[in-house]
Amino acid sequence: MKTDSSALLRLLQLVSPALPIGAYHFSQGLEYAVESRLVHDEATAADWIGGLAAHSIATLDLSILLRMHAAWNNNEVDEARRWSQRLIASRETAELRAEDRHLGCALARVLSDLGIAVADGWRVNEDSSYAAMFGLAASHWHISVDDAATGYAWTWCENQVLAAIKLVPLGQRAGQRLLDALIPEIPRLVSIAAQIEDADIGISTPMQGILSARHETQYSRLFRS
Repeated sequence: MKTDSSALLRLLQLVSPALPIGAYHFSQGLEYAVESRLVHDEATAADWIGGLAAHSIATLDLSILLRMHAAWNNNEVDEARRWSQRLIASRETAELRAEDRHLGCALARVLSDLGIAVADGWRVNEDSSYAAMFGLAASHWHISVDDAATGYAWTWCENQVLAAIKLVPLGQRAGQRLLDALIPEIPRLVSIAAQIEDADIGISTPMQGILSARHETQYSRLFRS
């Protein structure tokens, strides 16, 4: 089932860079990847972002988002919390866990202000993850699960490209080329996520964990992760 026009507009609101959750503060290890010269141009930025999308976002975030969307649809708050806890526990560094909690609580405050009462209890909650609140909003606004996952993947890709533009640095046209290459991959990521069994949810991106840990003590930095 496709998202209707009203829900589509809500999805656009949810993935907008204007959403006041502070996503622009985080690079998810990309800043140290640039510092260490693993990412140094458009091609290496594409490899980094595409690799994380395939081996972390699809296999962890999107897989859990699909389950939390179903939990919210069924009013299974405890089930949504359990999956949110698993998502946060799967983050490999303190920075990445703090990022997820920050985004989750910030989005909960936005949703609460928009009249989604269920979000009230997640405004200051160590179990809050970004995907949990994204799934709640998608369920409340009747955004289909596939469209929600597509929107989640898009906003992650866009944030990573924006970080790469600042850090590498890259030009705006290079950023658009990166997004152009990522767009046809996003439906594939959603399809992969939908086929993963519960026991197989996880990541295979050890370099992100290593660089994120090193970023925690990086002397000069623009991003919080």
